[in-house]
Amino acid sequence: MPAQAVPAGTETPTITNLGPASAVTSTSVAEQVGDRIWTITSGVSPVQVGAFDPVGKTVDRKFSLPTGAGAWAMTHLGTDLYVGLYTPGDVYKIDTSTGTATKVAQFGSFIWSIAATPDGKIVAGTYPDGAVHEYDPATGATRSYGAAVAGEQYVRSIAADATTIYAGVGTKAHLIAIDRVTGERREILPAKYADRTFVATLALDGTKLAASLSPTGTMLVYDTSDLSNPVEVQTPGGDQYITAITLDGADVYLGTRPSGTLYRYRDNTLTRLGSPYDGAYFNRIFVDGSTIRAELTSQVVDFDEATGTFTGTDLGQAGLPPAPEQAMAITATQSSVLVSGKAGIQVHDLATGASTRTFLPGEAKTMTPVGRDVYLGVYTLARLWQMKPDGTGLHELGQIGNEQTRPTDDAYDACSRTWLISTEPDYGKYDGTLVEQHLDTGQREVHRGVVPQQSVRSVTTANGIAYLGGATRNSLGTDPILPAATVVAYDLRTNKTLWENAALSKAQSYSDLAVYRGRLYATTDDGRLAVLDSRTGKLLSETKIGTGQSRLTIARSGLYGTDSQRVFKVDGAAVSTVVDGLGAQIYGYPLITTSHNGDALYTIKGRDLVRIGGLR
Repeated sequence: MPAQAVPAGTETPTITNLGPASAVTSTSVAEQVGDRIWTITSGVSPVQVGAFDPVGKTVDRKFSLPTGAGAWAMTHLGTDLYVGLYTPGDVYKIDTSTGTATKVAQFGSFIWSIAATPDGKIVAGTYPDGAVHEYDPATGATRSYGAAVAGEQYVRSIAADATTIYAGVGTKAHLIAIDRVTGERREILPAKYADRTFVATLALDGTKLAASLSPTGTMLVYDTSDLSNPVEVQTPGGDQYITAITLDGADVYLGTRPSGTLYRYRDNTLTRLGSPYDGAYFNRIFVDGSTIRAELTSQVVDFDEATGTFTGTDLGQAGLPPAPEQAMAITATQSSVLVSGKAGIQVHDLATGASTRTFLPGEAKTMTPVGRDVYLGVYTLARLWQMKPDGTGLHELGQIGNEQTRPTDDAYDACSRTWLISTEPDYGKYDGTLVEQHLDTGQREVHRGVVPQQSVRSVTTANGIAYLGGATRNSLGTDPILPAATVVAYDLRTNKTLWENAALSKAQSYSDLAVYRGRLYATTDDGRLAVLDSRTGKLLSETKIGTGQSRLTIARSGLYGTDSQRVFKVDGAAVSTVVDGLGAQIYGYPLITTSHNGDALYTIKGRDLVRIGGLR
């Protein structure tokens, strides 16, 4: 039945608002204009533009933009700052002298990259059309060069000189040189690098062009007068990403992940300068005379080369305060409710009502309490972390590897003391994994392709059996292989598949799974609920519960779920509404969890955390 026809239940729940679910100061880009470093927040609404004074260590100018969810792209012409936003892909001109902002163009839904040309134009790279666009501030005219590479969705990086636009493309890496007059284009990435996923970062100064390749942490340095023979620079230690490159005369400065290391390339030698902290994400590196400075996720740091140390200023404390963001994951412990977002975990203390934040170098997509600890599946790089319910004791257990980047779901199998994580592969790659992290021994098993030709979207477990929900879109930038997603039962003791079933025709993803009273409940991204026999995989019933994704949770009084608009209760094949009008503003899939003792639910309303009690 349609979502609006789902009947109201007979429960009389109590709803308690616990305040903003997660609040953060998180930035993804920065640009220096004059003596100020300008940056912009991401994932909060409205986005805030701030100017940081590196001498006074304060954000002394700040204002909001009326559109956009954040920005990955900034450049400047003289004292005018240009910002490319996402959702939608608006371009704003900010007069840094007066602090006034004017929307001057829009290029689709998501601008990934932006650069200024020597003759005073702005070029931009976009998603999902993978296109290159140009804006002329003198006339207001725009021009589209079309897709940089047919079939590719991302122009992740961009640079331009007087004659040529350089577009860094993914999910299959390309570096395209586009003639600014004719639009003619040619590939300049050597064929031996074609197996990389992205040309993710570009920097251009004079005739020197530097490009980074993911996921191998490789930099290529070109002479634009002869693009046929770039010099390869390989970062050491397993770093996969170069997130920032700055050219300064004969020197090249670069920042890497996941180690969060600052390097300098000089005279054909790569020198490690240091790291402000493990996992630091360099948005931008600035060289101001003898001073090396970097803007990170939520800090500006200065590097003292003489001592090899960094000193940092927190942007939130400097005047760009945290704001409610779109939450990414939620879980409850005996003492706290945890909500994850960009670069951190919000800890809601149930005894005091206080809310604090624990920094995390990444985004926790999954969180599961086990005993006195909480286990986190972190994007990017599919990293596994552990911490205490109060946010202390955070430390990394390792990385999943196997070309996986995004944890999608997790569960705990008490029979074997095994933490199970499902994953999606890196951009442009195929086959997700089921990961068994054995908490008693610390050993890790990675089963890739256990849900054939799909990523693994969801996982639950009962009696030593893992139940896995597939997603036909293996990763961003890939096309589905199968016509419908499948559900798999996998025996954790024998590492063998017991059954596989494409239970619902045309279902592209199983957004959640739950075993309840011996039956397997599965929700799909197109708003269906399937009930399966957990022993055989046979479809017992199918119910239309909405139009989109749903997440399930088991409480003392029954099986519940949410689609971000309402909380519903599942009784067999029947579904009834418990709470309506949530309007949850979340990043990704709907969020709901059960209290430690099962007497209440926690979910998101707007951007607030709410407790739903009085369930029966």
